[in-house]
Amino acid sequence: MPSRIPDGGQRGWIIPIGGAEEKEDGPDILSRFVDLCGGSEANIVVIPSASKLRDTGPRYVSLFTELGAGAVESIDFDTRRDCEEPQRLARLREANGIFLTGGNQLRLTTLLGGTPVSRLIRSQNAAGVHVAGTSAGAAVLSEHMIAFGEEGGSPRAGSVRLAPGLGLTNRFIIDQHFRQRDRLGRLTTALAFNPFAIGIGLDEDTAAFIGPDNELEVVGSGGVTVVDAHGLQFSSMDQVDEGQPVCVLGLAVHVLTAGASFNLHTRRASAGSLNIRKH
Repeated sequence: MPSRIPDGGQRGWIIPIGGAEEKEDGPDILSRFVDLCGGSEANIVVIPSASKLRDTGPRYVSLFTELGAGAVESIDFDTRRDCEEPQRLARLREANGIFLTGGNQLRLTTLLGGTPVSRLIRSQNAAGVHVAGTSAGAAVLSEHMIAFGEEGGSPRAGSVRLAPGLGLTNRFIIDQHFRQRDRLGRLTTALAFNPFAIGIGLDEDTAAFIGPDNELEVVGSGGVTVVDAHGLQFSSMDQVDEGQPVCVLGLAVHVLTAGASFNLHTRRASAGSLNIRKH
């Protein structure tokens, strides 16, 4: 469950990124994350544990440093025992920004899930620390996580497998590389299981900056597909066999681009700055 926000405080930003974010020519997403964390006062911890590539952590350390962050360190967790090490936990407590890299979300949750590290990330976010994740690092941010699934535009029984994420919030379910990998069907299938949550499909090089007020702002070159099942009228999920299409009625779908927003509390979309007409 999400950690309780301290009295008088406010939650830090939650920033899922759809993967393949621009890192050199106009790195708008990473740059805004650094700015949110304080620019030259930013103290960022990178957690590359979702990836098996040894250069993943150092690469993001270099990127955030070049973007002006005051202090950046990569802390990898190779075993669950690492997640109990006092020195690593102390370093996480010092951070005002935490960044989870891409890789394999199940690798990340099986390493961190239920450990002092996962509890600390939740409590730090509730206390005002900003937490961002790209690709697999985005998928794990919510309580309900898409572990894996099939591509395709239509919901089908058995096309997606859910697992517990890190649980910073229970308001949404994330899917990433969304348009590039044709994932509307699996996100809709996930919502057919749990209509309470809001589906957020993130294209590559696109992020949802979700503020303490639960307002989602789009940054990046692609789109964010919001699938809202709050008004679900009917689902045939309980009637169909594995692999068969699912009938889902009453969904609301919004496609947002940079400048548009969506309020996760009121469930209302806004064109935002896109509504300013040019003369």
